[in-house]
Amino acid sequence: MKILGAIIIIAASTWAGFEWAKKLSERPKQLRQLKVALQSLEAEIVYGLTPLGQACIHLAEQLPKPLAWFFETVNKKLEEGSSSAQEAWDSSLNEIWKFTAFRQGEMEVMRQLGATIGKHDRDHQQKQLRLALIHLEREEGEAKEEQVKYEKMIKSLGFLAGILLVILLI
Repeated sequence: MKILGAIIIIAASTWAGFEWAKKLSERPKQLRQLKVALQSLEAEIVYGLTPLGQACIHLAEQLPKPLAWFFETVNKKLEEGSSSAQEAWDSSLNEIWKFTAFRQGEMEVMRQLGATIGKHDRDHQQKQLRLALIHLEREEGEAKEEQVKYEKMIKSLGFLAGILLVILLI
């Protein structure tokens, strides 16, 4: 019975380590997806002259979740007509953020973009989108460095923590 308990403890702690490491690997992936989404949004708004709500629908159809949820929520709030583009953007960020692997830096970039989206002419919006892309590029570089630096260690730490717990309990 003790051996079975030890195996369960080690398996659970190893699983926890792998889940924690998965968040590290999800962040760069989602940042790349967000950059692609903002580039597509730029093309829709600047070159396609598409209204923000329609552009969000197109993006939601192309993107994986949770980013698709964000753009769907922005569109839904714009269609309700009860809020401005900035309010729709910010409230959608607040609703969807917990489902992403993003951190505060990305939240700030997206909030700043939301403050200008839909308020200015196409050229100014294009500049804001490109500025956001530059900031997200920097965040992606930091996320990749962090992933390389800590992912393997966290996986090993989960396994070793399980072994330590088993040793302490025996």
